Amino acid sequence: MISIRIHNLTKRFGATTALRNLDLVIEPGELFFLLGPSGCGKTTLLRSLAGFYVPDEGSICFGDEDVTRLEPHKRNTGMMFQSYALWPHMTLAENVAFGLEERKVPRAEIRRRVGEALESVHMSAYAERKPNQLSGGQQQRVALARALVIRPRCLLLDEPLSNLDAKLRLEMRAEIRRVCKQFNLTTVYVTHDQKEALSISDRMAILDGGRILQVGSPREVYRRPTGRTVAHFIGETNFIEGRVTGRDGERFLVETPVGRFAGVPGDAAFKPGAGDAVTLSIRPECWQIGREPVAANVVRGRIGGSVYLGEVAQYDFVAGASTLKIYELNPRFVGAAAGELCASVEPDDVVLLGR
Repeated sequence: MISIRIHNLTKRFGATTALRNLDLVIEPGELFFLLGPSGCGKTTLLRSLAGFYVPDEGSICFGDEDVTRLEPHKRNTGMMFQSYALWPHMTLAENVAFGLEERKVPRAEIRRRVGEALESVHMSAYAERKPNQLSGGQQQRVALARALVIRPRCLLLDEPLSNLDAKLRLEMRAEIRRVCKQFNLTTVYVTHDQKEALSISDRMAILDGGRILQVGSPREVYRRPTGRTVAHFIGETNFIEGRVTGRDGERFLVETPVGRFAGVPGDAAFKPGAGDAVTLSIRPECWQIGREPVAANVVRGRIGGSVYLGEVAQYDFVAGASTLKIYELNPRFVGAAAGELCASVEPDDVVLLGR
């Protein structure tokens, strides 16, 4: 296991700055995700770690070794791409062995390690098959075995599941986490899939415009986004504009067009004063619907449009001139015939963001 330390990293492509003064520490054995919209810099950062790009400024260290300008093949990283990139004319065993042969590993050692790698991803029985005889999920397992067999210092994954169907993606998510933890691999994983990141990462970084906006555990980033971009990118949310009117202990009181709310800042360093304009972020599933209020913050209104999905219903909750998105688990109030209702939300679920 190694740590990865990135300091003041900047990468330009002509007039475009893809990475801007990035600082980041990834702990040994951590499964770390890079997320963000297209063009945010996540793939550029991953390719800089692999050595495919040389940064214009800053440094990258694997443990105590500065690898900023080290050639890719000398970094001993395993990389798994969006495409499986398997040689079609080779058997699975030959595909997995390729990296070891390039490193001049003795043949007996190659056979042993290829067997172990295929066993680790449950593909031993298919060793003599060709890639075109496998499903997409099986090919991705082989690609993972090929990345693992060289015993990399760290594993770099570039949207590895994007070509799989929904069922296979779910299966491979769990498989990748199992294998990474089994081998104690420090892993950096690029994806645009929020559910993927929330379900298997230890920590994640949200990037935008070549900068890191927030780093934290899945729960921290989802529950306490520090800015509007993060709150919008991770999951769904309601944004409500308002102004601070005061404080009640650690909670801030905010007046909005749909009522008064008590809430908490997403960023602990954010301390708005009375009269300051803020944005509230409230996740749709945090609301509770009923005839009477059940939490401190209450909005009165009616259900407009609704989508019934069995275990949950998605509502457009109309409160005056505003419409809120609310999800009700085990729904009881589907349809406009429900009449006037109260939508309540706990103060800890109301997140204050700066504008």
